[in-house]
Amino acid sequence: MNEEKLKYLLKQMTLDEKITQFIQLVPQFYEGSKYKGDKTGPMTDLGINKEIVQNSGSVIGASGAKEIINIQETHLKNNRLGIPLLFMADIVHGFKTIFPVPLAIGCSWDLDLAEKSAQVAALEASVSGIHVTFAPMVDLVRDPRFGRVMESTGEDPYLNSQLAKAFVRGFQGPDLENTPYRVATCVKHFAAYGAPEGGRDYNTVDMSERQLREYYLPAYKAALDEGAQMIMTSFNTVNGIPSTGNRKLLRGILRDEWNFDGVVISDWGSVKELIPHGVATNELEAAYKAIVAGVDIEMMTAAYVKHLSWLVGMEAVDEALIDEAVLRILRLKSKLGLFENPYRGADEAVSKKIIMSKQHREISRELATKSIVLLQNKYHLLPLQKEQKIAVIGPFAKSHDILGPWSWLGSKEEAIPLYDGLLEKVGAHSLLYAEGCEIEVGTNEQQNAALKIAEEVDVIVLALGESSEMSGEAASRADIHLPQVQLDLIKKLKKANKPMIVVLFNGRPLDLHSVSCEVDAILEAWFPGTEGGAAIADLMFGDKNPSAKLSISFPYSVGQIPVYYNHFHTGRPKNAPNAEEKYVSKYLDIPNEPLFSFGFGLSYTTFLYRNAKLSDRMMTVETPITISVDLTNDGDVKGAEIVQLYIQDVVGEVVRPLKELKGFKKVMLNPGETKTVSFIITEEQLRYHHSDLQYKSDPGAFVAYIGTNSYDVQALPFQLIK
Repeated sequence: MNEEKLKYLLKQMTLDEKITQFIQLVPQFYEGSKYKGDKTGPMTDLGINKEIVQNSGSVIGASGAKEIINIQETHLKNNRLGIPLLFMADIVHGFKTIFPVPLAIGCSWDLDLAEKSAQVAALEASVSGIHVTFAPMVDLVRDPRFGRVMESTGEDPYLNSQLAKAFVRGFQGPDLENTPYRVATCVKHFAAYGAPEGGRDYNTVDMSERQLREYYLPAYKAALDEGAQMIMTSFNTVNGIPSTGNRKLLRGILRDEWNFDGVVISDWGSVKELIPHGVATNELEAAYKAIVAGVDIEMMTAAYVKHLSWLVGMEAVDEALIDEAVLRILRLKSKLGLFENPYRGADEAVSKKIIMSKQHREISRELATKSIVLLQNKYHLLPLQKEQKIAVIGPFAKSHDILGPWSWLGSKEEAIPLYDGLLEKVGAHSLLYAEGCEIEVGTNEQQNAALKIAEEVDVIVLALGESSEMSGEAASRADIHLPQVQLDLIKKLKKANKPMIVVLFNGRPLDLHSVSCEVDAILEAWFPGTEGGAAIADLMFGDKNPSAKLSISFPYSVGQIPVYYNHFHTGRPKNAPNAEEKYVSKYLDIPNEPLFSFGFGLSYTTFLYRNAKLSDRMMTVETPITISVDLTNDGDVKGAEIVQLYIQDVVGEVVRPLKELKGFKKVMLNPGETKTVSFIITEEQLRYHHSDLQYKSDPGAFVAYIGTNSYDVQALPFQLIK
């Protein structure tokens, strides 16, 4: 439907019909839903009636082509103007075929495969009737206590931005209107949701505007520039104002500065939550503040439908504001082709053929192998040899709970656990199994049984971690060690005096200091998705070579948090020349540095960096320079290395980070092979937000760093001349 027809449709709508386009409800409110319980009770609780449901604009959480077609068909019969519903859902890291959690995907540094995972998710979701996914989450996170760190791609604004664009491309395709089997994206959570005080979900966020713009906003902007159609407000405050009622954020930055003309939706219940935040007295004031701020769709509260009509009648809200918001919603429905085909790609027969197909599972397996990080490998214990006898011990040895949070349609039963993946490689004669303990509790009998089999084998594989409920939304943890019963199991098994490999299943960086001291190898598997056990086995037996690098730092101790690589110098840096040993910025009891740094990850081969050089030591705005390095695979097996480029602005108008990621390339090398890897450094990469928020570069001294992670790099100084 073209713009002229949309505006004509808008003119036919009554004020109440316009306002009801703003409400988003769960499927149980609708005729045609598979939910057969009482609908009047929930409607009464929410303060809405049947007429509001019949004129509502969108649905959250419906699943399956049959149910969605039934709801849409019934809705269109009851809607006076035949305006179709939008169906939205949290398709975060897979629909039915589940991929690794986003934090793990971040560790792949593989933009093509990240895009492909979103494309598969979009295909499965669209044939099941979904129009919009609440993804990607692009919140920058520096605090692993925050439960939703698993849904982020890490601590770096550049890497997060590149992945955000890849996810948008995968979900939406090159042309959402004309590309079949794609879904619109809703970027979340705007803004700075990943920086709550104390790492506690829904908590206060307080930072300078310069910090917000420099680190937290870039990934949202990147996703919107890539064509994301929607954006979701965050639960937190920004500069003392909750995002859902933050006019400067939503109208100032989002609309006026960035020229975003898509739909803004609140997070679940967050319009009404302006009341407990303490910025609205009641629902009427909450409705006023949210609509004036720029929220178009209200998710699962009814402040708009109860109060906007009165506010317009009292001339407190201009009806033109209502019309603008409705038109944005209608445009999205038009872009999705819903006026011509309200069922879009929904097809139950097709969904049965393609969902969880062999091809989709293979892509999930490949992404998992490229997302699992080898953190420690003493004595080259990995890869395992197939003739070894192996004890597989721990609460995750046979667990199917490997999909992670936000996999609500994934089937745990169809996920491949670690034991099954290993069994596929070597057969039952090579494997002995004991649970050892459960995730948070255990008995001496379980430990003793595990120790008994450990004494009979060549190597112990210990599968430990968090349950999926221990990370994700509303799953912040102050203590990010492994549960004590699992730490006790490690100590017990040490008595067997056998090589020990820990495979971790978790949604956040953990405090692994004590674990790293006790075991020989650590494989960070995260929540690896449907094919997790098979992917881990591919790596453990050397059929695949680990290539993943951390997209977030692992703390040496929880007391360091937040600990991240791109921190500022202080006036008394720890390693300053001639500094007094005590009076510098350091801890007395632990190192300043993380246990495992951003960009860190091991391989079964070794890579040599030699002949790092710059094409020139002077650059200008018009003349960029090139940095290059010769990379050699010095080992015996083929492997991929992620070469990382960082830059430091030595002297700025404001304090600048120690270094910042500006580029990366993944390079595959055969044993003995050498390739020259190069990056172009432009003046644009040297810009930052000054104290007056101008975004520009300064002339002067810079240092380019090139290497294998954020700490192990070679430094090359250069000058920007203006």
